Amino acid sequence: MDARFLGIAELVEVPSVAVVVDVMRAFTVAAWAFSQGAEKIVLAESLEEALALKARHPDWVALKDGPPAVGFDAVNSPGLLRSVDLGGRTVVQKTTAGTVGALAVKEASLVLCAGFVVAEATARLLRARECDSATFVVTGEDGRADEDLACAEYIAQRAAGAGTEAAEFLRRAAKSRAAAELAEGVRQGVHPDDVELCLELDRFPFAMVAALEDSVMVLRPCAPAR
Repeated sequence: MDARFLGIAELVEVPSVAVVVDVMRAFTVAAWAFSQGAEKIVLAESLEEALALKARHPDWVALKDGPPAVGFDAVNSPGLLRSVDLGGRTVVQKTTAGTVGALAVKEASLVLCAGFVVAEATARLLRARECDSATFVVTGEDGRADEDLACAEYIAQRAAGAGTEAAEFLRRAAKSRAAAELAEGVRQGVHPDDVELCLELDRFPFAMVAALEDSVMVLRPCAPAR
């Protein structure tokens, strides 16, 4: 597979296939939301749009980065979300990097959102769709987040059919700036288990596909054929 690794700001053209990676924590959280029963996740452009969507659909669950805030039901933490029953619910998600990256490639033919928790399923879906090339969007730290780049490189190698072991990629992610900030409490809206949960390889058996639906970007789980 011909793989390119770009930050959000480096996207100068719409790729055909985009894999948007946010390990800590947007797409780990999204995977947990689906595991807790969420039907779909609407990726909001802004906090204001997230609140507007919530106002129009009071039964939806609005989720954001940082500390709890009025109007929002949850924060962007897998450790905090894993105990929430989301059966049949729609989640509205707005984060600093992950949702921004997905919306930046919304016109692509195929958009996958990924972290280590869905790495193998994402690679399998790329193989099943016979994707010869893919652009991996490294969302954190203006494209320099090593946890996202490590995950992207791992998925790219697995998608190409290489028998790549995950240990070194997970080690890089564990030593990343984001992992340190989460562990040290620099970021708000954090559970002590967040880093560990973000580094759980292949916790879930599904990939996550984002597509435009009625003018909004919607993320859904997709179980690729084995």
